[in-house]
Amino acid sequence: MLGLVRYHVPFVIDIGSRMVEVVGLVRDPLYTKEFRQMLRGAGLKPLLLAARSPNLNAYAERLVLSIKSECLDRIVPLGERHLRRAIVEYLAHCHGERNHQGLGNVLFTGLTEPANENGRVQRRERLGGLLNFYHRTAA
Repeated sequence: MLGLVRYHVPFVIDIGSRMVEVVGLVRDPLYTKEFRQMLRGAGLKPLLLAARSPNLNAYAERLVLSIKSECLDRIVPLGERHLRRAIVEYLAHCHGERNHQGLGNVLFTGLTEPANENGRVQRRERLGGLLNFYHRTAA
């Protein structure tokens, strides 16, 4: 397909841990009856929110703002596969390498303490250096 294509990325957030799971990448923006039945079949309860209710979606809106400003506004995805890869890399960075102020400035997963205080600082990069994580090596 040539030309501009709009994708919608449905995701779920565990509010307690702030872990995010992308459940698809679709061109159809509608959450159909079949989609809600699929969620129920997976043991989830769909919660329909009122239109234009910004305070009800604060966690989702923060995630969307973060992924757009830190990742997607800085690249031009060249297709569905490229977009999917960027999202997967961002979420891996977000879950294991990015400090979160809402959780006491700690990582979701990964190291909670430095390997040591004197080790060399190394950089781990994702998406060609767009996302970076700095850490100390073990002595």
